[in-house]
Amino acid sequence: MGFRHNNVLPANHFRKDWQRRVKTWFNQPGRKLRRRNARKAKTALLGARPLTLLRPAVRAPTLRYNTKIREGRGFTLAELKEAGIGRKQARGVGIVVDHRRRNLSEEGKKLNVERLKAYKSRLVVFPRNAKKPAKSDSTGDDLAAATTRASIPLPAPYVAEAPRKITEEEREFKAYRTLRDARAAARYDGIRKIRKQKKEEEEANKKK
Repeated sequence: MGFRHNNVLPANHFRKDWQRRVKTWFNQPGRKLRRRNARKAKTALLGARPLTLLRPAVRAPTLRYNTKIREGRGFTLAELKEAGIGRKQARGVGIVVDHRRRNLSEEGKKLNVERLKAYKSRLVVFPRNAKKPAKSDSTGDDLAAATTRASIPLPAPYVAEAPRKITEEEREFKAYRTLRDARAAARYDGIRKIRKQKKEEEEANKKK
């Protein structure tokens, strides 16, 4: 290390007690055993219930990640309604509900409705009181059927479509123009209604 020009002299500190500042992880085997025991305890506590709650399949946000499908926070009220499951009943049978989420596409909604229906077909609800089963409880042969804890897997993120010829209607369709017209129609809908109402009132007054 050379010393040139009018610079600060280097003062390297090599005498710090670095061994006291080294982090070690000797507790890894113990943590592994603790996690394993916790999973066993949870399994025993849940009984015949699935180990995880049912969550919707959603697209990851932003253009970079929207080709991936992951588990969302909860199902929308519209999805539950279409699947024929009540919002209060859903939480009791292991379905997570998110009242803030909105469906932005018919495809996404359909995907989650099918997911709910598949879960519903496999669902076995044991009655709390065998003599007085509730309306939503399973009865008869369903109670004797084999139960499974396996969760419903997420669908494939990309489904390949068979190649086909573009129709003349698709060729002539102007997507951008259609979107702009729809946006303008939604924006000026209220003003147009008021104008139409005023015009009708004026014509009615003229006739009088």
